[in-house]
Amino acid sequence: MPSAIVIGAGVFGASVADRLARDGWEVTLVDRFEPGHPRSESGGETRLFRCSHGPDSFYTSSARRALELWRELGHGVLVEPGVVWFARTENGWEVESERVLREAGIPVERVEPGAARSFFPSLAVDDLAFVLHEPEAGVLKASEAVRALVARARDAGARLSLGAARPAGSAVALAGRRLEADAVVWACGAWLAQLFPRLVTLRVTFQQLSLFAAPPEWHGPGWVDFDAAIYGHALIEPFGFKAASDLDGPDIDPDQRALEAGESAVAAGREYLAHRFPALAGAPVAGTPACHYSSTADGQFIFAAHPEHERIWLLGGGSGHGFKHGPAMAEHVAAVLAGREQPEPRFRLGEREPARSLRTAGFGAAEGSSSRAP
Repeated sequence: MPSAIVIGAGVFGASVADRLARDGWEVTLVDRFEPGHPRSESGGETRLFRCSHGPDSFYTSSARRALELWRELGHGVLVEPGVVWFARTENGWEVESERVLREAGIPVERVEPGAARSFFPSLAVDDLAFVLHEPEAGVLKASEAVRALVARARDAGARLSLGAARPAGSAVALAGRRLEADAVVWACGAWLAQLFPRLVTLRVTFQQLSLFAAPPEWHGPGWVDFDAAIYGHALIEPFGFKAASDLDGPDIDPDQRALEAGESAVAAGREYLAHRFPALAGAPVAGTPACHYSSTADGQFIFAAHPEHERIWLLGGGSGHGFKHGPAMAEHVAAVLAGREQPEPRFRLGEREPARSLRTAGFGAAEGSSSRAP
């Protein structure tokens, strides 16, 4: 039986541990925190799930496969009310998304602004050219999803060990012990660059959002205003109605970041609600969580072998749009470790150039924004 140690129980690490355990590997999953902890990169309340990635068909296909795998996981972690994109022009990123989705046979609908009012009890559409509707999209309950992945991995035989792991050559140092396996996958989110500073460069930013209380009729889809660099979702219990800026937050140390957003995030969310969802302009605040993202320069993920230790693999760089891809990414990792596939070249180590066309694979068309795509 092949063996693997996976360090990091976020969505990438939990997905890999789950996949390998169900493939018959002996798996040890290691993290400092319990799965779904609010300080982890994959903790918190929700992440949007959508297949739209502008002109990038690779991530569109990955997300579509991930959708099948999230549905297979069950446990109510995926809510599918759809996602709508508020397109302000007839030649923007949403048009590229529509083209790629149609080519891939993924359901998508272009809706006239007036007709789009049916998605929400109150919706201002005067500044919209059209609305792009992905009916088979929605929202992942982030912490619940990670915990469900870890639970299934453990049901398949994986062991969960809590503690701070460090690289020790081709092995793992944990609580005074030296752990070894046929494959070691470091999937540590923002901490990956701290552990492997010569190999990995990540920008870690503080991201804030607001949750607002809304009445029951406000159940509905996720939403994205790409050109305004803001996104969120309609009412989802027990969280509320979400509004979050997609602009880069300040650089932070993930060990020191605040767990709550500041007043500026609430003000920004409320200002957008007054503009787009006017009936919610005075909605009470239901929560102000914060998180962090770890981004590569080009928005591509990282998955590559350590150049000096062939058994060690580095996995991360979710760049704000990785969560939804977790189970599909794990399939690729498992296939590479088993010798069935070669690593995807776009996930390589080394210098990367910022790429405007790829960074809009997430959100961030607004000046000063980044490749975010929750």
